[in-house]
Amino acid sequence: MAKKQRYPHLLGSKWTAQQKTMGWRHFQVTNRKNQGAWVFAELVASCDDEVRFWLNAKLLNDRAVWLPGWKSLEEIRGEVVADDSGA
Repeated sequence: MAKKQRYPHLLGSKWTAQQKTMGWRHFQVTNRKNQGAWVFAELVASCDDEVRFWLNAKLLNDRAVWLPGWKSLEEIRGEVVADDSGA
């Protein structure tokens, strides 16, 4: 039986950095690499595909540094976005 892959949904996932990273906040995982017990993710800035770097995928679990998905500044800061529906 094959081993269960760690971080099976890593490829294509989107992330927001809590602080600007290399000048950007929004990144997407474009590649993954397994090296022994470690899994690495290649992140590419959503607005500049020349900004790319590899990091240990385990670091993406640190919510003080990375948030899943692409978040607005209000969401990053924990501010409530007003509902315009009029309800």
